[in-house]
Amino acid sequence: MTEDFCSNLKLLCSHYKSTAEVCRRMEIHRAQFNKYLNGTSQPSRFVLRKICDFFGVEPHELDLPHDRFMQVAQSRANSDRDARAPDKPYAEKLERLQQQSEGRLDKYLGYYYEYHFSMTFPDQIIRSLLQIDMSGNDYYFRRLERMRPPNKEEKYKSRYEGTAMFLSERIFLVGYETLTHNEIAQTILYPTYKSRVSYLSGLKLGVSASDRREPVCVKVVLEYLGRSIRNREALQKCGLFNPATDAVARHIKEKISDATGYRGASLLATPL
Repeated sequence: MTEDFCSNLKLLCSHYKSTAEVCRRMEIHRAQFNKYLNGTSQPSRFVLRKICDFFGVEPHELDLPHDRFMQVAQSRANSDRDARAPDKPYAEKLERLQQQSEGRLDKYLGYYYEYHFSMTFPDQIIRSLLQIDMSGNDYYFRRLERMRPPNKEEKYKSRYEGTAMFLSERIFLVGYETLTHNEIAQTILYPTYKSRVSYLSGLKLGVSASDRREPVCVKVVLEYLGRSIRNREALQKCGLFNPATDAVARHIKEKISDATGYRGASLLATPL
Protein backbone atom coordinates (compact mmCIF):
# COMPACT_ATOMS: atom_id res chain seq x y z
CA MET A 1 0.00 0.00 0.00
CA THR A 2 1.42 3.39 -1.03
CA GLU A 3 1.67 6.57 1.03
CA ASP A 4 -0.48 8.26 -1.63
CA PHE A 5 -3.25 5.70 -1.05
CA CYS A 6 -3.32 6.53 2.66
CA SER A 7 -3.26 10.29 2.03
CA ASN A 8 -6.03 10.05 -0.55
CA LEU A 9 -8.19 7.95 1.74
CA LYS A 10 -7.68 10.44 4.58
CA LEU A 11 -8.71 13.26 2.25
CA LEU A 12 -11.97 11.49 1.41
CA CYS A 13 -12.68 10.89 5.10
CA SER A 14 -12.08 14.57 5.88
CA HIS A 15 -15.38 15.42 4.16
CA TYR A 16 -17.25 13.65 6.97
CA LYS A 17 -17.66 14.52 10.63
CA SER A 18 -15.41 11.70 11.80
CA THR A 19 -13.74 8.47 10.79
CA ALA A 20 -16.17 6.71 13.09
CA GLU A 21 -19.09 7.97 11.00
CA VAL A 22 -17.43 6.73 7.81
CA CYS A 23 -16.85 3.29 9.32
CA ARG A 24 -20.40 3.09 10.64
CA ARG A 25 -21.95 3.97 7.29
CA MET A 26 -19.68 1.60 5.36
CA GLU A 27 -20.10 -1.09 8.05
CA ILE A 28 -16.35 -1.61 8.28
CA HIS A 29 -14.67 -2.24 11.64
CA ARG A 30 -12.98 0.98 12.73
CA ALA A 31 -9.79 -0.69 13.95
CA GLN A 32 -9.37 -2.41 10.60
CA PHE A 33 -10.12 0.78 8.68
CA ASN A 34 -7.50 2.64 10.73
CA LYS A 35 -4.94 0.14 9.43
CA TYR A 36 -5.84 1.18 5.87
CA LEU A 37 -5.42 4.84 6.84
CA ASN A 38 -2.06 4.15 8.46
CA GLY A 39 -0.80 1.89 5.69
CA THR A 40 -0.27 -1.13 7.93
CA SER A 41 -2.84 -3.27 6.12
CA GLN A 42 -4.26 -3.47 2.61
CA PRO A 43 -7.99 -3.92 1.97
CA SER A 44 -9.19 -6.96 0.07
CA ARG A 45 -10.66 -6.48 -3.39
CA PHE A 46 -14.15 -6.77 -1.94
CA VAL A 47 -13.51 -4.19 0.79
CA LEU A 48 -11.71 -1.90 -1.67
CA ARG A 49 -14.74 -1.94 -3.97
CA LYS A 50 -16.96 -1.22 -0.97
CA ILE A 51 -14.80 1.79 -0.05
CA CYS A 52 -14.76 3.07 -3.63
CA ASP A 53 -18.52 2.68 -4.02
CA PHE A 54 -19.07 4.66 -0.83
CA PHE A 55 -16.83 7.57 -1.81
CA GLY A 56 -17.70 7.51 -5.51
CA VAL A 57 -14.18 6.89 -6.81
CA GLU A 58 -12.46 4.17 -8.81
CA PRO A 59 -9.84 1.85 -7.25
CA HIS A 60 -7.02 3.10 -9.49
CA GLU A 61 -7.74 6.70 -8.49
CA LEU A 62 -6.84 5.99 -4.87
CA ASP A 63 -3.30 5.17 -6.02
CA LEU A 64 -2.85 8.47 -7.86
CA PRO A 65 -0.18 10.87 -6.57
CA HIS A 66 -1.80 12.87 -3.79
CA ASP A 67 -1.48 16.21 -5.60
CA ARG A 68 -3.15 14.74 -8.67
CA PHE A 69 -5.88 13.13 -6.56
CA MET A 70 -6.62 16.47 -4.90
CA GLN A 71 -7.14 17.98 -8.36
CA VAL A 72 -9.51 15.17 -9.34
CA ALA A 73 -11.47 15.53 -6.10
CA GLN A 74 -11.68 19.32 -6.49
CA SER A 75 -12.81 18.99 -10.10
CA ARG A 76 -15.67 16.70 -9.06
CA ALA A 77 -16.63 19.04 -6.24
CA ASN A 78 -16.80 21.90 -8.75
CA SER A 79 -18.93 19.77 -11.06
CA ASP A 80 -21.32 19.07 -8.20
CA ARG A 81 -21.59 22.79 -7.47
CA ASP A 82 -22.21 23.52 -11.14
CA ALA A 83 -24.99 20.95 -11.16
CA ARG A 84 -26.69 22.88 -8.36
CA ALA A 85 -26.05 26.30 -9.88
CA PRO A 86 -28.96 28.81 -10.04
CA ASP A 87 -28.87 28.80 -13.86
CA LYS A 88 -30.12 25.21 -13.74
CA PRO A 89 -33.62 25.64 -12.28
CA TYR A 90 -34.37 21.93 -12.20
CA ALA A 91 -31.60 21.45 -9.60
CA GLU A 92 -33.26 23.93 -7.25
CA LYS A 93 -36.65 22.28 -7.74
CA LEU A 94 -35.15 18.87 -7.05
CA GLU A 95 -33.67 20.18 -3.82
CA ARG A 96 -37.11 21.44 -2.79
CA LEU A 97 -38.56 17.98 -3.33
CA GLN A 98 -35.76 16.46 -1.30
CA GLN A 99 -36.45 18.94 1.50
CA GLN A 100 -40.07 17.78 1.61
CA SER A 101 -38.77 14.29 2.39
CA GLU A 102 -36.72 15.32 5.43
CA GLY A 103 -37.41 12.92 8.28
CA ARG A 104 -40.03 11.01 6.30
CA LEU A 105 -37.74 8.17 5.20
CA ASP A 106 -35.85 7.64 8.45
CA LYS A 107 -38.10 4.71 9.22
CA TYR A 108 -37.15 3.03 5.93
CA LEU A 109 -33.36 3.27 6.20
CA GLY A 110 -31.61 -0.05 5.80
CA TYR A 111 -31.29 -3.00 3.45
CA TYR A 112 -33.90 -4.83 1.42
CA TYR A 113 -34.21 -7.74 -0.95
CA GLU A 114 -36.00 -6.51 -4.06
CA TYR A 115 -38.15 -8.98 -6.02
CA HIS A 116 -39.70 -8.67 -9.46
CA PHE A 117 -39.89 -10.54 -12.73
CA SER A 118 -36.75 -9.81 -14.72
CA MET A 119 -37.05 -7.20 -17.46
CA THR A 120 -34.48 -9.08 -19.55
CA PHE A 121 -35.48 -12.68 -18.72
CA PRO A 122 -39.26 -12.28 -18.20
CA ASP A 123 -39.84 -15.90 -17.17
CA GLN A 124 -37.46 -15.55 -14.22
CA ILE A 125 -37.76 -13.81 -10.85
CA ILE A 126 -34.83 -11.62 -9.87
CA ARG A 127 -33.78 -10.99 -6.30
CA SER A 128 -31.43 -8.02 -5.85
CA LEU A 129 -29.99 -6.15 -2.87
CA LEU A 130 -31.14 -2.59 -2.22
CA GLN A 131 -30.09 -0.08 0.42
CA ILE A 132 -31.81 3.17 1.42
CA ASP A 133 -29.44 5.50 3.27
CA MET A 134 -28.93 9.20 3.84
CA SER A 135 -26.16 11.75 3.40
CA GLY A 136 -26.67 14.97 5.31
CA ASN A 137 -30.40 15.64 4.99
CA ASP A 138 -30.79 13.85 1.65
CA TYR A 139 -31.84 10.25 1.11
CA TYR A 140 -30.39 8.01 -1.56
CA PHE A 141 -30.44 4.38 -2.59
CA ARG A 142 -28.13 1.75 -4.05
CA ARG A 143 -29.21 -1.41 -5.82
CA LEU A 144 -26.96 -4.34 -6.78
CA GLU A 145 -28.09 -7.01 -9.24
CA ARG A 146 -26.36 -10.33 -9.92
CA MET A 147 -27.78 -12.57 -12.62
CA ARG A 148 -26.77 -15.82 -14.26
CA PRO A 149 -29.30 -16.77 -16.96
CA PRO A 150 -30.47 -20.40 -17.06
CA ASN A 151 -28.15 -22.72 -19.02
CA LYS A 152 -25.51 -20.01 -19.44
CA GLU A 153 -22.11 -19.50 -17.85
CA GLU A 154 -21.80 -15.73 -18.09
CA LYS A 155 -22.92 -13.52 -15.24
CA TYR A 156 -24.60 -10.14 -15.53
CA LYS A 157 -24.03 -7.37 -13.01
CA SER A 158 -25.86 -4.07 -12.65
CA ARG A 159 -25.55 -1.32 -10.09
CA TYR A 160 -28.01 1.53 -9.64
CA GLU A 161 -27.68 4.66 -7.55
CA GLY A 162 -30.00 7.59 -7.14
CA THR A 163 -32.23 9.71 -4.97
CA ALA A 164 -34.98 8.52 -2.64
CA MET A 165 -37.92 10.76 -1.75
CA PHE A 166 -41.15 10.54 0.22
CA LEU A 167 -43.83 12.69 -1.42
CA SER A 168 -47.58 12.66 -0.69
CA GLU A 169 -47.61 9.21 0.89
CA ARG A 170 -45.52 7.53 -1.80
CA ILE A 171 -41.85 6.52 -1.86
CA PHE A 172 -39.94 7.35 -5.05
CA LEU A 173 -36.59 5.84 -6.03
CA VAL A 174 -35.10 7.44 -9.15
CA GLY A 175 -31.62 6.43 -10.24
CA TYR A 176 -29.28 5.46 -13.04
CA GLU A 177 -27.22 2.41 -13.95
CA THR A 178 -23.68 3.28 -12.88
CA LEU A 179 -21.73 0.66 -14.86
CA THR A 180 -23.09 1.31 -18.36
CA HIS A 181 -24.67 4.76 -17.88
CA ASN A 182 -27.43 3.81 -20.31
CA GLU A 183 -30.56 3.67 -18.15
CA ILE A 184 -32.62 5.70 -15.71
CA ALA A 185 -35.03 3.60 -13.64
CA GLN A 186 -37.86 4.60 -11.32
CA THR A 187 -39.62 2.72 -8.54
CA ILE A 188 -42.78 3.94 -6.80
CA LEU A 189 -43.72 2.23 -3.54
CA TYR A 190 -46.56 2.31 -1.05
CA PRO A 191 -45.35 3.19 2.45
CA THR A 192 -46.22 1.03 5.42
CA TYR A 193 -48.46 2.28 8.21
CA LYS A 194 -47.26 -0.34 10.67
CA SER A 195 -44.78 0.47 13.42
CA ARG A 196 -42.12 -1.70 11.79
CA VAL A 197 -41.17 -2.07 8.14
CA SER A 198 -41.46 -5.59 6.75
CA TYR A 199 -42.57 -5.47 3.10
CA LEU A 200 -43.14 -2.68 0.59
CA SER A 201 -44.85 -3.05 -2.78
CA GLY A 202 -45.21 -0.97 -5.90
CA LEU A 203 -44.18 -0.63 -9.54
CA LYS A 204 -40.82 -0.37 -11.24
CA LEU A 205 -40.13 1.18 -14.65
CA GLY A 206 -36.91 0.48 -16.52
CA VAL A 207 -35.38 -0.83 -19.72
CA SER A 208 -34.63 -4.38 -20.79
CA ALA A 209 -30.93 -5.18 -21.13
CA SER A 210 -31.62 -7.05 -24.37
CA ASP A 211 -30.58 -5.65 -27.74
CA ARG A 212 -34.10 -4.28 -28.25
CA ARG A 213 -34.05 -2.31 -24.97
CA GLU A 214 -37.81 -2.37 -24.50
CA PRO A 215 -39.28 -0.07 -21.84
CA VAL A 216 -40.75 -2.40 -19.19
CA CYS A 217 -42.95 -1.94 -16.12
CA VAL A 218 -43.15 -4.67 -13.46
CA LYS A 219 -44.66 -5.20 -10.03
CA VAL A 220 -42.06 -5.09 -7.27
CA VAL A 221 -41.82 -6.15 -3.62
CA LEU A 222 -39.15 -5.08 -1.13
CA GLU A 223 -38.40 -7.33 1.85
CA TYR A 224 -36.79 -5.48 4.75
CA LEU A 225 -33.58 -7.06 6.09
CA GLY A 226 -32.50 -4.54 8.73
CA ARG A 227 -30.18 -1.59 9.28
CA SER A 228 -27.08 -3.78 9.27
CA ILE A 229 -26.44 -7.00 7.35
CA ARG A 230 -23.63 -9.24 6.14
CA ASN A 231 -23.30 -7.84 2.63
CA ARG A 232 -21.41 -10.76 1.11
CA GLU A 233 -23.88 -13.33 2.40
CA ALA A 234 -26.82 -11.23 1.24
CA LEU A 235 -25.35 -10.81 -2.25
CA GLN A 236 -24.73 -14.54 -2.53
CA LYS A 237 -28.48 -15.07 -2.20
CA CYS A 238 -29.23 -12.70 -5.08
CA GLY A 239 -29.84 -13.87 -8.63
CA LEU A 240 -32.45 -15.31 -10.96
CA PHE A 241 -35.02 -17.86 -9.80
CA ASN A 242 -37.53 -20.08 -11.54
CA PRO A 243 -41.06 -19.09 -10.47
CA ALA A 244 -41.56 -22.61 -9.11
CA THR A 245 -38.72 -22.23 -6.61
CA ASP A 246 -39.26 -22.45 -2.88
CA ALA A 247 -36.42 -19.95 -2.36
CA VAL A 248 -38.89 -17.10 -2.89
CA ALA A 249 -41.84 -16.94 -0.50
CA ARG A 250 -45.21 -17.75 -2.00
CA HIS A 251 -46.84 -14.49 -0.92
CA ILE A 252 -44.06 -12.54 -2.65
CA LYS A 253 -44.51 -14.49 -5.89
CA GLU A 254 -48.23 -13.86 -5.76
CA LYS A 255 -47.72 -10.14 -5.18
CA ILE A 256 -45.42 -9.68 -8.19
CA SER A 257 -47.50 -11.86 -10.51
CA ASP A 258 -50.54 -11.15 -12.61
CA ALA A 259 -53.92 -12.80 -12.09
CA THR A 260 -53.12 -15.70 -14.41
CA GLY A 261 -50.05 -17.12 -12.69
CA TYR A 262 -46.38 -16.59 -12.24
CA ARG A 263 -45.52 -14.88 -15.52
CA GLY A 264 -45.38 -11.53 -13.81
CA ALA A 265 -47.35 -8.39 -14.49
CA SER A 266 -44.88 -7.06 -17.07
CA LEU A 267 -45.92 -4.32 -19.46
CA LEU A 268 -43.66 -3.96 -22.49
CA ALA A 269 -43.79 -0.97 -24.81
CA THR A 270 -43.28 -1.44 -28.55
CA PRO A 271 -42.22 1.19 -31.09
CA LEU A 272 -44.77 2.59 -33.56
